[in-house]
Formats: sequence, structure tokens, C-alpha cells
Amino acid sequence: MFSKLLRRIHLYLALFLAPWMLMYALSTLVMNHRAYFVEKHGRGPAPWLKERELTYEGTFAPDAAPRDVARQLLDSLDLDGAHQVSRRNDGVIVIQRQDLLSPRRITYTPATRQVLIERTEARTHATLERFHRRRGYSTGYLLDTFWAVSVDLVIAACLIWALSGLWMWWEMKATRRIGATGLAGGIALFAFYLITI
Repeated sequence: MFSKLLRRIHLYLALFLAPWMLMYALSTLVMNHRAYFVEKHGRGPAPWLKERELTYEGTFAPDAAPRDVARQLLDSLDLDGAHQVSRRNDGVIVIQRQDLLSPRRITYTPATRQVLIERTEARTHATLERFHRRRGYSTGYLLDTFWAVSVDLVIAACLIWALSGLWMWWEMKATRRIGATGLAGGIALFAFYLITI
């Protein structure tokens, strides 16, 4: 009974993990072969493309911190979400609005109240890398927290998947020898890299 339940868990975890494994596999592939994409697109990040420009009609408190300015601006532009903000020496506020598909840079010039909104040029490899590196708990946004919880669930599922696979292998006596060879080979290769790299 336990073995049957474990097999079902193993099967359904594989189905749950399929899109995550595909995403992590493809994103790791593009990171491992970055030289190809550098040759294709050149060094450095994707260029910023102007999306729109406007005059901001709102007002800010005289002592507003850059983070408060950023939150108010993003909210008024319907772009609220995970972001980083900085203030340049000339007083210009620059907001990096994180987005998996289309990151944006919002530049606010207080002297003229001009807002410039730019987005990055679409590049598949850069999008995949953003998926791979995405973090969520520290942003304070609910959707990012859901993403982080989902990643934790994937980690737990991977551990259960690996352990249930070991259990099923051990139960099938006919495959123990060849399975042991595969397991030993994997451990040996991992140990080799651990020691030599």
C-alpha cells in the first residue's frame, strides 16, 4: 500500500515539477552558454527602449524619501510592484521596476516634473535568466511572496521526488545493481567536481 502511494506521489510530483524543471533547465542552459548570446547581442544588458513620456501632475511631500516618491509614481502609472529606487546627484529619481517579461526604468526629473518610462528590449535568454534569479520574500509584494513560496514548494517536491525515486529503486530488486551503478556514477562525478573545481 505504501509503495503504491509513493509511486503515485512520485508520478504527480513529476507532473507538477515539469514546467519548473523546463524553466530551470532552459535558463541554466542560456547561462552556461552566455558566450553565444554575447556574440549575438553584444556585451552588456539589453538596451532601454522609450515606451512613453509624460508630465506628472501629482505632488510629493517636501521631505519625501526616494522610496515614497517611487511608490507614489508607480501607483499613479499602474506599474506598482517589486522595484529598486535611487536618487542621482542631480536629484533625478530612477526606478528599476522588476518584471519577468518586461522590466522597466522610470526616470522622474523633479525640476521639470517629467517622467520617462522605458522598457528593455525583449530577449529570450534575458527573460529566462530573470525567471531563474527571481526572488520574492524581500520585496513586500504579495505576488512576489507567492512566487517565493512556489519556489520553496518546488524545492521540497524535488527532495521528495529524489527520495521517493531512491525508495522505488531499492524496492525493485532486479534493478538494484544497475541502479547502484548509476547512483555511484552520479556521486562520483559530483565528488570529482566538488574536489577539483
